[in-house]
Amino acid sequence: MGFRKKIKKYAETPISRHLVLESLSEYKSPNDKISELIKNEELISIRRGLYIAGPETDLPTPEPFLIANHLRGPSYVSLESALSYWNIIPERAYEISSVTIKSSKLYKTPVGRFSYKQLKTPYYSYGIKNVQYSPKQTILIASPEKALCDKIVLTPKINLRSVKQTQEFLMEDLRIDSDVLNTLNTKIIELWIENAPKKSSLNMLIKTLREL
Repeated sequence: MGFRKKIKKYAETPISRHLVLESLSEYKSPNDKISELIKNEELISIRRGLYIAGPETDLPTPEPFLIANHLRGPSYVSLESALSYWNIIPERAYEISSVTIKSSKLYKTPVGRFSYKQLKTPYYSYGIKNVQYSPKQTILIASPEKALCDKIVLTPKINLRSVKQTQEFLMEDLRIDSDVLNTLNTKIIELWIENAPKKSSLNMLIKTLREL
């Protein structure tokens, strides 16, 4: 059985080195075979020990958000990437932004850039949603409310002290429409405040949303 057939059932998720080596068990030098597969574009290395099927296999590949979940875990997609996904901000995010409990990191891979910002528990664990992209692909992504809170918490020098300042940040800097802001659930944000960084800024966010 060829390499393509062996990895077909795993192709919609990032593939670990262990699985690749298992599929190449009949080779005397599987590491050399991995190098050959990468060279022939049958396999793409996205970081040490993690791969996706290459274009020459003509197999489906994981969605970028699922790749982000696997590149550095535990993590979930957030910030501009999640805000764009939920149609909160008009811009498309070209770099996949995530949050992790590990140290901040940037990966430049053959399939794009993936950035990670650190947040501590228990705040980290709030507002994470499971979204099914396909029968084999389920991603972890921040809810609209959590993505916005993460953006405020993780943006340096942003300290929201007035309703006017908060409105300017939301509507001018982030270009969020007021109708969209009215859909956000302030009660759920309230539940996170006790364990959140920048408590005063998030309280001001709640106040501003309620006054719209």
